[in-house]
Amino acid sequence: MAVEIRSDFYSSNYVVVSKMQFNRMLDIVKAVESVFGCKEYQGQVFSRLPDVDHVGLDKSDLFLAYDFHVNQQGVGLIEVNTNPGGALLSAALTRGLPSHPPKHLELSSPLQAGTFESELIAMFEEEWQKFNRFRPLKSIAIIDENPDQQFLFPEFLLFQELFLKHGIDCVIADPSEVTLNEGSLWVRNVRIDLVYNRLTDFYLEDPAFKNIRQAYVEKLSLVTPNPASYALYADKRNLVLLTDKKLLNSCGIAAEILDVLEKGIPVTQEVNAANEDVLWTHRRNLYFKPNNGFGARAVYRGDKITKKVWSMIRQGQYVAQKYFAPGEVSVAETGTENPMKFDVRLFVYGGRILWVSARVYQGQATNFRTPGGGFAQVFVQP
Repeated sequence: MAVEIRSDFYSSNYVVVSKMQFNRMLDIVKAVESVFGCKEYQGQVFSRLPDVDHVGLDKSDLFLAYDFHVNQQGVGLIEVNTNPGGALLSAALTRGLPSHPPKHLELSSPLQAGTFESELIAMFEEEWQKFNRFRPLKSIAIIDENPDQQFLFPEFLLFQELFLKHGIDCVIADPSEVTLNEGSLWVRNVRIDLVYNRLTDFYLEDPAFKNIRQAYVEKLSLVTPNPASYALYADKRNLVLLTDKKLLNSCGIAAEILDVLEKGIPVTQEVNAANEDVLWTHRRNLYFKPNNGFGARAVYRGDKITKKVWSMIRQGQYVAQKYFAPGEVSVAETGTENPMKFDVRLFVYGGRILWVSARVYQGQATNFRTPGGGFAQVFVQP
């Protein structure tokens, strides 16, 4: 099966970061991962889960995406995601390209595209073995709402192609096609072992997802990522906890790791009645993000918000993050000398860096609508 990939997924340019900046990103990932294993931290994040999700608190750790802004002042971790898009699409960008980077630059991704794909298969199989070690993984359902209408649908096809190539049956489906029958999850006529969850209702609260939620709670199928995974890794309120010195000290986090976290994560705080006046006063230096947001939706830069928007933000369910500027890169297609912005995404599984990509864009947040924008390779300047 040949998957047609649109050219506007990709930027015409590549992104270069310094060796120091790249190593700082690696240090931040290592520091954050050390906090994820802390019982005190886990107690805080799991306390937010709906009661039904406290049954077993079974999380599944597919790869995470660590999103960074990189500029002359340093490196800032903007957020962590549990169902990140772009992994296979950005890897596909490297196919057919020279295996050596431009002169005097180093490849950022530790793996070649083919090896990365093998690592992804190993990741899914490893998560399956944690869930059910008595039989091999036989079937996967990639689930999203109206999947063939999703902008990243070609990536779903790439995953399907990859699974089928390794002998794993795979269907792509809307949640309405998911049924429960005799203690098993089904899509059409396929009994589903593993649900690769690309839904953005991270806690599966919509009644339309009741069969998937039941399969997760009753352990009928492996649902990954799932509500416990999202709570542990990607809820935006976690950025507050990751720089909470009192909490981190209770975890026994070493001083040098505390320093990495403090310098590497822009100051983030929950919006509430106690701080709303201060946040409004200093809004020009802040970004406001919904606790459970995704894809830059309902994200507001403080210097552009109106009183009407602020009246919504101040009601809660938002965090305020100190503005940390993205890096910039020149792209010929823009037709001007104005540079475009970029962020750097590290795909991480079990603390290991699997792949590195950048997203080049214009505007307030990442998008694929600007000529010259899209996924880009990342190189390191020694």
